Amino acid sequence: MSVVNSLMASLRAALRPAGAGGTASDPQPYADSTASVVSAPGGVHAGGQRRHSPSTVEELELELLLEAAFQVYGYDYRGYQRDVVTRRVQAAMAQLSLSTISALQARVLHEPHAWNVLLRELSVEPALMFDDAAEASLLRMSLGVCLHGVALPRVWLADCAGAQQAWTLAILLEQEQLGARTEIYATVSSDALLAEAQAASLPMARLGELQANYVRSGGTGKLLDYFEVSGDGLHAALRPQLRNRITWAQYNLVTDASFNEFQMILGRRALPDFGPALRQRVLRLFDDSLAPTGMLALDRPLEAGDPLAARYKPLFPQQPWYKRVA
Repeated sequence: MSVVNSLMASLRAALRPAGAGGTASDPQPYADSTASVVSAPGGVHAGGQRRHSPSTVEELELELLLEAAFQVYGYDYRGYQRDVVTRRVQAAMAQLSLSTISALQARVLHEPHAWNVLLRELSVEPALMFDDAAEASLLRMSLGVCLHGVALPRVWLADCAGAQQAWTLAILLEQEQLGARTEIYATVSSDALLAEAQAASLPMARLGELQANYVRSGGTGKLLDYFEVSGDGLHAALRPQLRNRITWAQYNLVTDASFNEFQMILGRRALPDFGPALRQRVLRLFDDSLAPTGMLALDRPLEAGDPLAARYKPLFPQQPWYKRVA
């Protein structure tokens, strides 16, 4: 009960209006206070940004659950889009056969398995190889233009959607004669996802589906040419010369700082989950991490009033893929 009481106190402090006896504290490690700012309507604190004010018991339960995840495990989902979080929390509840968010919170606080179920649901949905034909086509057109003039290019898959997204990029780089000198940095939000990605293999039972994806995206030849099949014929591993160019790491877009300079950043699969203030924080992080003339792939166009918009020029018509120009 002491943990729950502590969480309740933290939530009340976060929701208290700025003038109502004391100042609400913000435990976020970065200065723009995105932790308490979400897209849902609510009260306004002294900084002029809206706070989320739960209007139903379920919304209050959700705020307590997100606070618990932050206080106990250090994972901060408080700035995520509430409709996205609600849908994923409900999926975790269904997996664990629970009827309320409060019941899920109790399990999460005391059972590592329940926390892992929730964490997986809240993470970026895993991708299949070449599952987005449009993205693969845009990469084919832009990789050479953006990277051929760089001695040792680096590409960041921010909040990578699993091993198969990284394998897709490695194969495209190889086809552009860039694989041998390009380093792929694939970051994921948790140690569990990191271990899963590093141990992943290609299930041969899905080869037909993945080959069809590959052809639809403009690929020629056999996808299996880039893999080594296991002795039992059930799985395949990416060939070592491709696999060795992928550096996997645990990294939190919400709280961590820039860790390198990249010629290309692909972050479009993670960005839709973020609320407005958190999205701006992550866009600034990408801007801090992108080399001059580097390429940035987003989920939607930069808004005209966005302070970063003047620094980027669209690479393709009607596509949120940008080249840095300032």
